[in-house]
Amino acid sequence: MLSEWFWWERLWLPRPVTWADLEDREGCVYARVSHLYITLPTAAILLGLRALYERLIAEPLAETLGVRDKNRKRASYNPLLEEYYKTHSKRPTQADINGVCKKLGWSERQVERWFRRRRNQDRPGVLKKFKEASWRFAFYLFSTFGGLLALYDKPWFHDLKEVWAGFPKQPLLDSQYWYYITEMSFYASLLFSVAADVKRKDFKEQLVHHWATLTLLSFSWCANYIRIGTLVMLVHDTSDVLLESAKMLNYAGWETACNSLFVVFALVFMVTRLIIFPFWLIHCTWFYPLDQFKPFFGYYFFNAMLVVLLLLHVFWAHLILRMMKGDERSDEEEDDESEEEHKHTNGSGNGLSNGH
Repeated sequence: MLSEWFWWERLWLPRPVTWADLEDREGCVYARVSHLYITLPTAAILLGLRALYERLIAEPLAETLGVRDKNRKRASYNPLLEEYYKTHSKRPTQADINGVCKKLGWSERQVERWFRRRRNQDRPGVLKKFKEASWRFAFYLFSTFGGLLALYDKPWFHDLKEVWAGFPKQPLLDSQYWYYITEMSFYASLLFSVAADVKRKDFKEQLVHHWATLTLLSFSWCANYIRIGTLVMLVHDTSDVLLESAKMLNYAGWETACNSLFVVFALVFMVTRLIIFPFWLIHCTWFYPLDQFKPFFGYYFFNAMLVVLLLLHVFWAHLILRMMKGDERSDEEEDDESEEEHKHTNGSGNGLSNGH
């Protein structure tokens, strides 16, 4: 009964279309949920390919570009501080620092230095960040060119009204199948590796994005929204290629090239995510279908998921603008005590100067 309710035709298909209308016949193959089972083993294969890529390609490339981890000073082992660090907070309050100082007989500066070094121990090195960015760059580059090859000669790539021609009785093409399976497997692999990957400031938003993307792609597959789904994927991948390449240049220390490429990325992001995506693609899914059928649950659900992605785009656009203005810092390693000592020295010097 649950299965019958879940796959109720009025949830997924417009009237008067039924699942029987989408049965394979006369050489026409339609998308079905069983096609998606291959995404799990394909995601595992992508994880294996990622490991090989990072070792055989990303690491030699990083060495060529001079990407190396800094030698970090490790915090001395202290049971009391280690327990506080793991169970309470990585950034103690001033009151807690004073309490620790009394227990250990340390100065405030020594306690602050210990926590700073301990936090830096847990921070991923620049080499790890470079390898992750390199892998994502390679995938997005591959998927962008693959998407263009799959779409450039299709009528709906040039005329969005063709997206709904004959919907939902639109046979599945081989290029659409592989494009979808590859993209879904990649995002599934990102969810599998999320615990080991670098956690950035937008970690929660990234999780929402991955789940929303997988939900959107899965639903669009089952409801045969495949034509618009491929266009959405292509629009997203285009700017991601530039972002990951800019990150690679940043980790390599090529500041000028990184800044220039980041500006190009920001422009492409704004155009694809905040102009093409809402005013072309969402407009296409919101208005054009109504010329052929009345709204149904799938129509509302699909558009709602697209709006969720749009809200994430607005959030990231805000972060991008802040980074361009210099208000947002990247995931850099905290300064060690050398800078702190430099500050104290300068402070003492200024005091002596004022005294004179």
